[in-house]
Amino acid sequence: MRWIILAGQFFYIPHLLLYAVARSKNLIKADLYSTQVCNKKGVRLLYDLSYELVTNRYFRTLFYFRTPGLFSKILRVFYPKHPSFTIDIYTKVGGGLRLAHPYSTILNAKVIGENVYINHLVTIGEKNGKRPILGSNVEVHANAIIIGGITIGDNAIIGAGAVVVKDVPKNAIVVGNPARIINKVENK
Repeated sequence: MRWIILAGQFFYIPHLLLYAVARSKNLIKADLYSTQVCNKKGVRLLYDLSYELVTNRYFRTLFYFRTPGLFSKILRVFYPKHPSFTIDIYTKVGGGLRLAHPYSTILNAKVIGENVYINHLVTIGEKNGKRPILGSNVEVHANAIIIGGITIGDNAIIGAGAVVVKDVPKNAIVVGNPARIINKVENK
């Protein structure tokens, strides 16, 4: 199995070239190593990047979001992104986005901060032309909905199935429909 993946990585050399000329190298690297605290360089970084591009279509979708342009669009024809994971092109996403199999997930926020965790079936969208702002270190769990021109503070946790239509202060844990604060995050 390992040799099949290694052979598949060979075909991702065009992606490595795209990475080499990308303006968002630091963001891509932060996404790649978002679950680890490390500063990898050189050959290992290229190996890890090509490995994720081969084995993880969600990461590939994020990679294409970080590398817009004609060459990226051409590569998408041969190496498609995941069809059920969408990031709006006008969303500003900080580095270190962690994706836990974001099946049927839509990210249409004004801003998503750094080191944000997104689970599956999440909808972050606009209402009346206004889009949400998510702070850094936010966790959004399965089937949560965040809509409208609201702000989710840093270190907030949005519980599974929560429907958030009002601002959430930093360090808050919210659950329910409509979402309500049930606790504060301690020393995250």
